[in-house]
Amino acid sequence: MGEVCLARVDERLIHGQVMTNLSKKSGANSIFIVDDMVANDAFMKNIFLSAGSRTGLKVQIYTLADAVKYWEESQFENYKCILLTKTIDAMYQLAKAGVKMKEVNLGGIAKKPNTVAVLSAVCIKAEDAKQLQEMHDELGIQDIYFQTIPSAKRIELADALKKF
Repeated sequence: MGEVCLARVDERLIHGQVMTNLSKKSGANSIFIVDDMVANDAFMKNIFLSAGSRTGLKVQIYTLADAVKYWEESQFENYKCILLTKTIDAMYQLAKAGVKMKEVNLGGIAKKPNTVAVLSAVCIKAEDAKQLQEMHDELGIQDIYFQTIPSAKRIELADALKKF
C-alpha cells in the first residue's frame, strides 16, 4: 500500500526550492499532481514532468477522477508521494473519497475577491475554511497547517479559523 507523505495545496504546484526541500524532508519517492487542467493539457503536463524531474522523484499527473480511481484500486501501490493540488476543494474531494493523508500543508493560494489572508501568500475563502474544518473534524486529518516554505512560520488550522 502506498502512502501520502505530505498533501500540499499550492497553486504553483511544483516550483523551485520549496519542492526540493519538501521532497527531502518528507521521505517521498514520488510527486502526484492532481489537477484536471494540467492532466488534460499536454504542454503543461510536459512542463511539470520536466520541473519535477529535477527533484529526483517520479512525477505522475492525474485528473481528480483518475487519482481517486488509482487510490481505490491500489492505494497508490508502493509509492510514497507528495500529493499536490492547486485548490483546497480538490484536496477536500480526495480526502472525502478516502485518500489517506496524515497532514495537509497550505502553501500558496493567491489573494482573490472574498478571501482572507492567513499568511501573505495563502488566502482562503470562508467555503475553504469550512472544508478544512470538515477535513479535520470529520475526515480525521489532524495536522492541517499554513506554511509557505519549511523554514517559514507555521500557522495551525485552529488559529487560521479564528479569522472567519
